[in-house]
Amino acid sequence: MKLYGFPPSPNTWKVRALAAHLDIPLEFEMVDLTQGDQRTPGFLALNPAGRTPVLVDGDFALWESEAILQYLAGLRPTPLWPENAQMRADIMRWQSWRLAHWGKDACEPLVFERVVKRFMDLGLPDEAAVATAMAAFEREATVLDGHLATRPFLVGDGPTIAEFSVASMLFMAEMADLPLAPYPNIRAWFARAAALPGWAETAPPAAEAA
Repeated sequence: MKLYGFPPSPNTWKVRALAAHLDIPLEFEMVDLTQGDQRTPGFLALNPAGRTPVLVDGDFALWESEAILQYLAGLRPTPLWPENAQMRADIMRWQSWRLAHWGKDACEPLVFERVVKRFMDLGLPDEAAVATAMAAFEREATVLDGHLATRPFLVGDGPTIAEFSVASMLFMAEMADLPLAPYPNIRAWFARAAALPGWAETAPPAAEAA
């Protein structure tokens, strides 16, 4: 299998981390988003949306990182993707929440304004966009912190692919100045999630230095 991705991206990193955790070998192909590699005809043939990551397994090309997590976890029996319909639905609930709210409304805009713009020399942060994202972060972090008040992981008693999904953005918390101080349950949970095998092994250089 081959994974096309951009190492600093949380979406690429979480896929690589899960594969390493499950001991699934992946050939890695760099798609340099800073150089426009995602817009080349060869890459657009794999993902017409022009986004990373993309997993290629034989003649099967799969894009969208949450789908890739489920696919990798389904290749062999693992408690990260249990054979239980309700638990799988609950995991998907958190993956959906991460996509629609935690990521889209809160973490991703803050990372873009405070990290990506600086990295790509795109100008100063848009303070109105930061304020909107901060309000969303506080709203969604309150939900997450409350959920974690009585449990060590998002679903069940052990880690699942929901940890790889939801935790991925928090590796950029310091660089993006994400306000985690008021949320002790999130901080304790993230420490557990970040200790899972795979993250350190696949960390991009910026994350290793952070």
